[in-house]
Amino acid sequence: MKNITIYTDGSCHTQHKIGAWAAILLIGDEEIVLSGKKAETTHNRMELLSVIKAFEYIDNHKFTDYKIVIKSDSQYVVGIRERKEKLKAAEFITKKGNQIQNKDLVEQLISFIETMNVQFVKVKAHLKKTDNRNYNRDVDKLSRQIVRDYVRNINFE
Repeated sequence: MKNITIYTDGSCHTQHKIGAWAAILLIGDEEIVLSGKKAETTHNRMELLSVIKAFEYIDNHKFTDYKIVIKSDSQYVVGIRERKEKLKAAEFITKKGNQIQNKDLVEQLISFIETMNVQFVKVKAHLKKTDNRNYNRDVDKLSRQIVRDYVRNINFE
């Protein structure tokens, strides 16, 4: 079975609620970089969206029979697999009776997890630069740069 390794990250300027996400997909010798930005968002939404956008790319390009390894520094994302049965059983409702945050994205992510061969790997965040390429550092830098550029270009009138 062929493998796809995906590094994902999301970033958000919490004061302005502006976020960005990034993913690097390693498919054979190919490196595919995906990214995007959103207004009125949160950090967790961007973390989830980075993985969902990578899964959408895989689905659209018919790589669904590959083994997919998601490498993320987000415990929120990496822990979805372990929480998915509990979330579904509770119909995505908290103990207090409220809908969980990011229900729409969590449901999308779970749908992909259930239809693809996916493994999640938690990686350390914000490692210092070394001589070896660190894709997690790359997606972190990219998502943060997109947010900075987005904020810089906003007209705050």
